[in-house]
Amino acid sequence: MIRSDILNKNPEKDEFKILSPTAILGYGFPEKSFLNAMEMKPDLIAVDAGSTDPGPYYLGAGVSFTDRLGVKRDLRYILTHGVKNGIPIVIGSAGGSGAKPHMDWCEKIIKEIAMEEKLTFKLGKIYSDIDKKLLTEKFKNQELIPLGIPNVLNLDDIEKTTYVVAQIGVEPFIELLKEGCDVILAGRAYDPACFASLPIMLGYDRGLAIHLGKILECAAIAASPGSGSDCAFGILKKDSFILVPLNEDRIFTTQSVAAHSLYEKSDPVHLPGPGGELNLEDVQFLDIGNGMVEVKGSKYIKSKKNMVKLEGSKKVGYRTITIAGSHDPVMIEKIDSVIDKVKERVNMLLEKENIKGDIFFHVYGKNGVMGRLEPINKAFSYEIGILIEAIADTQENANTICSLTRSTMLHYGYEERISTAGNLAFPFSPSDIKAGEVYIFSIYHLMEITDFSLFKKEIEIVNYC
Repeated sequence: MIRSDILNKNPEKDEFKILSPTAILGYGFPEKSFLNAMEMKPDLIAVDAGSTDPGPYYLGAGVSFTDRLGVKRDLRYILTHGVKNGIPIVIGSAGGSGAKPHMDWCEKIIKEIAMEEKLTFKLGKIYSDIDKKLLTEKFKNQELIPLGIPNVLNLDDIEKTTYVVAQIGVEPFIELLKEGCDVILAGRAYDPACFASLPIMLGYDRGLAIHLGKILECAAIAASPGSGSDCAFGILKKDSFILVPLNEDRIFTTQSVAAHSLYEKSDPVHLPGPGGELNLEDVQFLDIGNGMVEVKGSKYIKSKKNMVKLEGSKKVGYRTITIAGSHDPVMIEKIDSVIDKVKERVNMLLEKENIKGDIFFHVYGKNGVMGRLEPINKAFSYEIGILIEAIADTQENANTICSLTRSTMLHYGYEERISTAGNLAFPFSPSDIKAGEVYIFSIYHLMEITDFSLFKKEIEIVNYC
């Protein structure tokens, strides 16, 4: 049961203390940092369990991008210390991507720990999955707004999308907190929401609470030196908040905190989220000593419409890759023309066999990271790494395309070549790696919601005492 002194916090006179154990569940944290935080008696333990950063595969396939053992290790600390000390626990974006399979996966781990540690608590669950019938209706009514790309969405995309989730805000969390839930497990959520919900419910300033959540979402990444595998601590006050390091190897600086406030944002002072905007035009970052930074002036501006971001992904085929290297200065100098000629020859062979697919070359040491956006279109390294990627409608076809491309490039006779033994060095045998299903983000849109009943909520008592 949540301690009464936490639920009776008064924003006019009381500090509200939040522990962020790790940037994402499964990333880990030093035990000492966590225990240092517990000595400071946090009022909330909150953790963001997911992200779209690892790409669309994990959402589309319904699997976690973090390891189960790592997630269970982190959750064991959080649950045992939180439940036994009457501290509420709030988890957002369960299982990494926050769809129902990810929720179920994380819930099973929570209940395993509860059984092993003999814990009893009231568990609240929030599902952020969006029904495709509703999505189809919104699409037909032109009520889906694309984010950063032309609106190429069609009904076939919606049908082929495996899971669609909405990035929920604080309101669904608050509903379950008011129901007395000790532990809340939520699907895909706005990253700061799991940190900001309880203090907002208790009357603390929404702008400050969300800004603090924005920084704590990645735990000690906002410190110097930063780390996503270490804890961070935030103290929310009436007119400001303070960031406190929990590891003697780290401090918060005005630069590190300001930098993280801009993290993943296209506008440095206007940070949109569900239902409103975090406005940082008048924000101040103050060094108050002992590695702590105080932040003032954060404001929340409510939007005219309550919009949520939708995320969905669909399968587009299968992938096979091979990794190779070249140390030949002649080949490195001519790598673009070699790739063009290899593609041309392979496509000719594939056309005769009526095999369709796509071939991609990622040349590390030249433009492997930035691709077409690389401003310097020349290789300066004495060696390069070449990743050949083949995508097709079946795994067999992807294997065929990759094999043909690899062998063609291995023996391609470019001008001034000296050795005929082979152009590529392979670090592995077998050289070709079946990478399995390929997904792309098919839905990345805004949708207006008028109430929060859209998000299914469940409450149950977990009792293993």
